[in-house]
Parts: sequence; C-alpha cells; structure tokens
Amino acid sequence: LSLDRLVTLRARTICAALEAFDPALLIVDKVPCGALRELMPALAALKTRGRARCVLGLRDVLDEPSVVRREWDTAGNEDVIREYYSAVWVYGDQNVYDVAREYAFGPDVCSRMAYTGYLDQRQRLEGPFGRPTSTASLEDMPAGREILCTVGGGQDGGSVAEAFATAKMPDGANGIILTGPFMPGRTQQQVRQLARGNDRLFVLDFAPEATGLMHRADRVVTMGGYNTISEVLSFGKSALVIPRVTPRREQLIRAERLLHLGLIDMLHP
Repeated sequence: LSLDRLVTLRARTICAALEAFDPALLIVDKVPCGALRELMPALAALKTRGRARCVLGLRDVLDEPSVVRREWDTAGNEDVIREYYSAVWVYGDQNVYDVAREYAFGPDVCSRMAYTGYLDQRQRLEGPFGRPTSTASLEDMPAGREILCTVGGGQDGGSVAEAFATAKMPDGANGIILTGPFMPGRTQQQVRQLARGNDRLFVLDFAPEATGLMHRADRVVTMGGYNTISEVLSFGKSALVIPRVTPRREQLIRAERLLHLGLIDMLHP
C-alpha cells in the first residue's frame, strides 16, 4: 500500500473501532492528531457524538524545546488540543521537567494540564508476566548479585551492550544483558560472542515482561527511555544511564535532569 492509502485505512479503522466501542474516555499518546493526522476524523466524530472525553498523554520530556515548538507549530497541535481535548496528562514530575514552561504552551493548554508523576511500575509485578517466568536460561546462574544491562528495543543499543559485555564485573556478581527484540542480528551475535566463555554473563534477547528482571537486579546499566527510567525510579535502583542522543535528545535531557537531582548516574555515549 502507498502511504496515503495506509493512512486512510488506519483512519477508517480507528473510526470504526471507536464507533463500535463508544468509549467514555479516549487517551491519545503523545501526538494530538496522530502521527500523520489519521486521528482527525475520529476526533471530529467523537466530538459530534458528545459522549467521549479525550485526553492527551505526554511523557515527561519530548525533545529539545526548539524542536518541539517547531514541530507543534507546524502541526497545529495546540489548536487541535483546544478543539478536541479536555485534559493533558503529563506522565512525569514538574520538579524534574516543567513541560508547560519548557515548551511555552499557551495558557489555555496549560490550564488543562496535570502532572501525574512517573507511572509506578511496581504494580506490573502483580500481572501474569511480572514474575520472572521468561528467564529459564538463568536457572544455571551462580549465586551472587545481579547487574542488569537493558537497552530498550535494542535497535541502537549495541554499543552499550558490547561495552557491558567487555566490562570487568565486581567479584561475585553476575551480569545479565537484555538485548531487546530489535537489536540487529549481527550486533546480537557480537554481544553473544563477547559473552561466550564467561559463566557469570548471560544474554537474553527478549523477555515478555522485563519488570521482574529489574526488580531482582542489584545494579542497572541502561539507556534513558521513559519506560525503563520509570522502572529504575519505581524500584529505587542504583543506575548508570547512557542516553540516546540522536535523532532526538529526549533521553539526554531526562538523564541530565535526574542526574542533577542525584537520582541516577549518567555517562554520555
């Protein structure tokens, strides 16, 4: 399908789903009108129906203010919020990053904004995947402290994983590398090659729910994505964060703010 046809199909699918489900609440993630404006027909239909309350959910940091301001002005995002959204929820702490001030949102948008705090990931342990059911390959791990290296989806985390694989572990400690499902095969093979012969270093390519690994870890080495950082904060882990710095600087900004507050250690990649 061409991109235009794909976007049209997505827009119609969303409209059909919302019409059938008839929600009282719609929470939209990050982009008020959809990645390619595919949400606009659905937002208009929901407004005409008059039942659903629409809420925009934003992470604690989007990108550098100049970049966000330019993108939002081009897309007319604030106008979309004024027209269709009754609230904006920021999944972060205003004392870490003041989204309203940093991005210079208009007063009518700011008046709809509420900071929820970082979402507490400890509750995920209560779900079916919260227990470490996906770690059969760790059954032979010797007793000792566990140091977890996690790189999000893994598509750009190869250098962090390789550095961790070649680092000298503290005496009596085990290292666990979670490469993520999108790490390129050649990079993953290189990480496994570096780990070969080290009976205290284990490589996992995927875990349906990594919260259990985070919960049991004594130390964490990680990139700076929102979900992982929320887990680090939720479980109060000692963490070294190596943030992504391209194509967006979201992770770097988040890590610098948390470093300033004494909540993590940070190393520029």
